[in-house]
Amino acid sequence: MTTVQPENLDTAVRANPARDTWNVLIRELKPVVRDPFTLIFSLVQPLVFLGLFGPLLIGTSGQPVGETLQWFVPGVLVMIVLFGTGATGSNLQYEMMTGSHERTLVAPLARSSLLIGRALKEIAPIVAQAVIIVLIAWPFGFTIHPLGLLIGLALLAVFGVGLGALSYTLALKTKDREWLFWGVQQTLIFPLLILSGMLLPLDTAPGWMRAVSAVNPINWVVQAERALLAGDLGNLAVSWGWLAALALAAVGLLVGVRAIQKSN
Repeated sequence: MTTVQPENLDTAVRANPARDTWNVLIRELKPVVRDPFTLIFSLVQPLVFLGLFGPLLIGTSGQPVGETLQWFVPGVLVMIVLFGTGATGSNLQYEMMTGSHERTLVAPLARSSLLIGRALKEIAPIVAQAVIIVLIAWPFGFTIHPLGLLIGLALLAVFGVGLGALSYTLALKTKDREWLFWGVQQTLIFPLLILSGMLLPLDTAPGWMRAVSAVNPINWVVQAERALLAGDLGNLAVSWGWLAALALAAVGLLVGVRAIQKSN
């Protein structure tokens, strides 16, 4: 019987990164398919904003309900990505604390696939939840532009892959220190949310807030989603939003792959 040397095994694994990524993706999606209730439960926060904050915004804006929802719903969709993928690193952190992550590290898989497969898994819940929110808002005057919605969902998916990869990176760096993971996550997520203009317009905000929001990539994604869901596909904001999402995905996957390759 021929024994496969470690270096040969490593070479064989590296020759199939797409296969390994696919296997990790399927593994990560199975719990979601077995328990789809988790998708509904994670929608509680966006639905609270849509159901409680939305009417307040409609009352203060003086605009028709449909126009206000056309402005507000895209921000809620980005919020789903921000809160959903921003916390996914806690799942990996739990696996590290229970020892199951160590077993995946010694599996005959390329380590990069362990990160990329996890990040790609975020696409499914993002798309499903976004479609649910749009369908809920539709009877209340929200106008659906099919092509713009389709492109908008693709943009959210790319954006979510980047945020998910960064969340996994944070988990790999903090390891078993849950307090540090959540401390960093919460410290970053709420300023980014407020300075993205997804909840309130920043036109009358102080100058320093407008300056920070101008370089906040989440703000670019929000503006792109508003243009896309309004059917304004040629708006320059769409290009800036795609640039921000692609850059975030590239950076997230790069630092995430490096982090998991160095993990032990």
